Amino acid sequence: MERNNYNPDVLNCLANLSNDEVFTPPAVASRMLDLLPAELFSSPDTKFLDPFSKSGVFLREVVKRLDRGLQEAIPDRRRRIDHILHHQVFGIAITELTAHLSRRTLYCSRSADSRYSVSHFDTPEGNLLYTPLHHTWGRNDKCIYCGASRSVYDRDDAAEQYAYQFIHTDNPQKIFPNMKFDVIIGNPPYQMSDGGAQASAIPLYHKFVEQSMSLNPRYLIMIVPARWFAGGRGLDSFRSKMLSDKRVRIIHDFFNSNDVFPGIDLSGGVCFFLWDRDNMGECSITSVLNGESTVLNRPLIEENVNVFIRFNQAITIVRKVKALKEDLFSDIVSSQKPFGLRTYVQGKEKSPLDNILLYSNKNADKGGEGYISLDEIIAHREWVDMHKVYISRAYGERGDFPYLVTGKPFYGKPKSCCTETYLTIGPFNEKTETDNVITYIRTRFFRFLVLLVKNTQDAPARVYSLVPMQDFSHPWTDEMLYKKYGLEQKEIDFIEQMIRPME
Repeated sequence: MERNNYNPDVLNCLANLSNDEVFTPPAVASRMLDLLPAELFSSPDTKFLDPFSKSGVFLREVVKRLDRGLQEAIPDRRRRIDHILHHQVFGIAITELTAHLSRRTLYCSRSADSRYSVSHFDTPEGNLLYTPLHHTWGRNDKCIYCGASRSVYDRDDAAEQYAYQFIHTDNPQKIFPNMKFDVIIGNPPYQMSDGGAQASAIPLYHKFVEQSMSLNPRYLIMIVPARWFAGGRGLDSFRSKMLSDKRVRIIHDFFNSNDVFPGIDLSGGVCFFLWDRDNMGECSITSVLNGESTVLNRPLIEENVNVFIRFNQAITIVRKVKALKEDLFSDIVSSQKPFGLRTYVQGKEKSPLDNILLYSNKNADKGGEGYISLDEIIAHREWVDMHKVYISRAYGERGDFPYLVTGKPFYGKPKSCCTETYLTIGPFNEKTETDNVITYIRTRFFRFLVLLVKNTQDAPARVYSLVPMQDFSHPWTDEMLYKKYGLEQKEIDFIEQMIRPME
């Protein structure tokens, strides 16, 4: 009987810690290293750092490439491996567990001074450090470095603190004194709980990117959630800096996170990028959708567009739309809490006093409807007696391709209002205008332009910032819009590939 000689890479078999701390598959780490100039791996002086090591995969893949690249410079393999591990490859683990795992991957022993280590060090850590730290609480009971909530992370020493060493310092240079790194590469933790309701969390990965840039490496390569493309909670400043930085030279953008991390659902997808300190210019953007890739060299921000357009195939469509210089649909979309009413506000039975129809997810047993009095409405009371359109403030899809993108709009008649579950579009003087707005929202063209901005289930007014305003004295169809903006058949096909009809 023939034996099965299949020997799987153990790093392909690891279960992820969570959706926030995701192990990187070796093949993905290798693709990221492919972005670097090959000559870096044939120099005995190139220094690499993974400042948030989980499995050690990046450092292991670096060692494999240096081992091949330095064969002529250091012919003896034992000396070559010793040189690489002592002088070229460095890491900082994110937890005690990942410190042991990363050292086992890199040194073949969880202690670098063990007789089992492939290269002997004088300390158990070797060049892969882990220092348990506590958060530094500010006046608002938030960590001054990462924003963690004291109510969640103020723990005793027996519990993991998640006070990541690399970002819990004003001077990361002190972690490896007098060390200048040529390449910083890795996959940082993505977010952490802020102590709010419904598993509320704050993004964290951008802090690792910014701290890495403060070390001024020649190259920076990271894989992070793609939500930063559109900004949002805690990411607006980071997004602005990244999209205006001409040293971001390569982005590989995966709309579906499963294309990179099988079994992990990261709303908005995932991307990895190359930041090249000494080489400015346009960015080579690889868009990956349903396993198909397109590559285009282009600016990160299109002229007269304040968002990053993820799909290369969408660039010509957006340019044609913007060329008409029309007003924006987002101008008639309300902010959060259009009537000043929180989600928990519940309507009552209709009465002479409580006669304003309220749409709320708290009234599901009544079809989402209840009644309140005019005095309870905090904002925009002048909208109450006008015609308007309501649409969900959030709408999520879990890989359901092609996409619907938004919730279904519905008519808001006079004497009605809504909680912050919905946004209000309008208001309008005539019902026919609202009916025609609804026909516009239902088009694939409209929802495709929303998709280009909407990277998560959150759908505030800004996700409509690429949608042009129309004349709402008549209904709209996709055919009318395709003709108006002069779209070619391949552009129409792409829109209809991406967006399903709204029944």
